[in-house]
Amino acid sequence: MAHAHSHAPKDDNAKRLMLAFGVTATFMVIEVIGGLVSGSLALLADAGHMLTDAAALLFALLAVQFSHKPAGKGRTFGWLRLTTLAAFVNALALVGITALIVWEAIQRFYHPQPVAGATMMGVAVAGLVANILAFWILHRGSAEKNLNVRAAALHVLGDLLGSVGAILAALIILWTGWTPIDPILSVLVSCLVLRSAWQLLKESVNELLEGAPASLDIAALKRNLCRSIPEVRNVHHVHVWMVGEKPIMTLHVQVIPPHDHDALLERIQHFLEEHYQISHATIQMEYRPCSGPECRLNEAQTGHEHHHHH
Repeated sequence: MAHAHSHAPKDDNAKRLMLAFGVTATFMVIEVIGGLVSGSLALLADAGHMLTDAAALLFALLAVQFSHKPAGKGRTFGWLRLTTLAAFVNALALVGITALIVWEAIQRFYHPQPVAGATMMGVAVAGLVANILAFWILHRGSAEKNLNVRAAALHVLGDLLGSVGAILAALIILWTGWTPIDPILSVLVSCLVLRSAWQLLKESVNELLEGAPASLDIAALKRNLCRSIPEVRNVHHVHVWMVGEKPIMTLHVQVIPPHDHDALLERIQHFLEEHYQISHATIQMEYRPCSGPECRLNEAQTGHEHHHHH
């Protein structure tokens, strides 16, 4: 029973993502048709944005499903990394779509196209309503800090601005008939898309390269650990990486031989969890300075700091 209980927020995530995906995908199709019928590039830019939204929501949905899958024989972390990979692919797709729309906008500056303002207006307003609905669906659920749900909500928020841009362009075209505002605003919408793409690309690449979480200062962690627990003389061979949002850590700790080995180990684990939210740490305790070949792996980064004790 406990098992079923622990998944409650996850399933809630899946439901919300599914709903938001339905709304976004439907309106994306409407915006593409509206953009083609009215000849508005800003609508197409917004539809491009909606497409990446729908993709983000779909990836997030798959991620929630994959995190249910138990870890197999070969994959000790289960399928959690697939979500990071999905975020990476999504970010690349966003960059591609942005490039296409900016290119088309440049063409339109030279050869302005007629735009049906009223059609554009109707579709843009409908798009805005759809985005507000999707954003509301994503935001009112459990506030789990899930990269994918967060990415999806971020997309939808960017989309809101995209729809507002399309509405502005439609108003200006209706009032003044000045059509170049359409490509101008489509470029602005594209910049919004690019911004969220860049953020997503940075986070996902860092995870794929086994990077430490951006907020973690490893040198400070070593100092604090030595300061907080007097028996700890030296910390080295530290590795931290992320798997599906969870930080994983391995480290070597040189200690003064304790009376109670397990109690000291527990204190170190408690320190890591309390101060750094790292609950999955593998700690190797040593009584002599470490000189094994396995310590050489990250010696360059640690600057020979653990050789002072020889």
